[in-house]
Amino acid sequence: MSVLQDRQAGVCLHLTSLPGARGIGELGRAAYRFIDGMDTAGLGVWQFLPLAPTGYGDSPYQPLSVYAGNPLLIDLELLEQDGFITADEIGVLEDLPPGTVDFDRLIPLKSQILARAGERFAKSASSAMRAARDDFVAVSDATWLHDYALFEVLRAMHQQRSWLEWDRAFALRDPAAMAKLEEAARAQIESIKSIQFLFFEQWSRLRAYAAEKRIRLMGDVPIFVALDSADAWARPELLYLDANGLPTEVAGVPPDYFSADGQLWGNPLYCWEQHEADGFAWWIGRIRHMTELVDLIRVDHFRGFEAYWSVPGDAPTARDGEWRPGPGAALFDAVSAELGELPIIAEDLGVITPAVEALRDRFGFPGMKVLHFLAGEAHFEPDSIPENCVCYTGTHDNDTTVGWFFGGPGDVRTPEEVERMQANVLEATGGTRQSIHADLTRLAFSTRARLAIAPMQDFLGLGSSARLNTPGTTSNNWRWRLTDEQSTP
Repeated sequence: MSVLQDRQAGVCLHLTSLPGARGIGELGRAAYRFIDGMDTAGLGVWQFLPLAPTGYGDSPYQPLSVYAGNPLLIDLELLEQDGFITADEIGVLEDLPPGTVDFDRLIPLKSQILARAGERFAKSASSAMRAARDDFVAVSDATWLHDYALFEVLRAMHQQRSWLEWDRAFALRDPAAMAKLEEAARAQIESIKSIQFLFFEQWSRLRAYAAEKRIRLMGDVPIFVALDSADAWARPELLYLDANGLPTEVAGVPPDYFSADGQLWGNPLYCWEQHEADGFAWWIGRIRHMTELVDLIRVDHFRGFEAYWSVPGDAPTARDGEWRPGPGAALFDAVSAELGELPIIAEDLGVITPAVEALRDRFGFPGMKVLHFLAGEAHFEPDSIPENCVCYTGTHDNDTTVGWFFGGPGDVRTPEEVERMQANVLEATGGTRQSIHADLTRLAFSTRARLAIAPMQDFLGLGSSARLNTPGTTSNNWRWRLTDEQSTP
């Protein structure tokens, strides 16, 4: 049975893009106002990107942990109300620019504030909050929290360098070295755990409010872990890593029309034989964790569960890769046997074969249809979009609809391809060039798809300057934010 039963409309906006005066979106007043705006507009699903702390390039798809929450999203006003920080301490963030996230300035400033909050928690938290924190730690330590706290302590000791560049004893988790670290850094470890508790406590409140408004939250699960992550450092046996922690096989996608060399993502690949021998326990834990946070789960690069592109770890491009079989139905059988029906949306874009479709359909997972992609085909037929899918105008990896329609910076399409797309869209929508963002959104919402979603930028008719991410680039991504005036859909 599909997790999509009733027709709904939704909006995609990452939490970092919420408005506010402290340099980045937070889990406080602006998030609650956004839910109120969705409720007023009749939108039923809020989709966002992974909530994890980010590493390389500030990308939520290269997380430092697939379990942890991003401390930068913690609402500081709520921490002030709880007595863990002061208004003066918060004030240093008010010089950060609106409308964008300046990660280089934000991260050191907010991290310092949060470190103070973590230290003060131990001294001034109420008995009820302290008990809730102890319960959280007791449940989370065995799965991920203790390893994550150790990882963050060691990153700070090594000036935020990759764990592959740490002192060898720490990189390879020598028992004697780790025991000394735990003793010497006990207060710092406990502070990091408290900060994670505060994130998930704020998230729990926000989720409860969304549920009151009957708004479903859609999270995102990247298929791969980052090499520079607590996940890879703590569980190297689950990945194709050599004795020094270097990946012997990495992820990517093969060459295609857009890239002669393919895409070399560089994430270490899973040793699926080890996962299967463990009964897929790591994946069961990961999906269980997500079901506790959100109502729907978009699984990125779903096709990689059927077969994935494996590239030698030392290859300069993805050209020399080959297809390898993924875990297939065995993984989802194991997870569903433990957790029941899975609220998964399969991101089934890219090289999709009948075998990938069969795996998706076996479990009733809705797929995805993106009008930006479909409109470029010779025959644009939105009426053929099926019910059991999510229909998008564009995704976080696309330009905004306005930028896409008029051909934004870096557009690789030929003028003829752009003209064909424009003709297809204008004919299908019956709209105009001036109202194309509204017309395409209306078209997505009128398809047979049970769920239709548009990025917030398309509701507002914003151009390419509001693009969130350009795949294949590493600068000026993940920065766009709403202003206060734009914050209601």
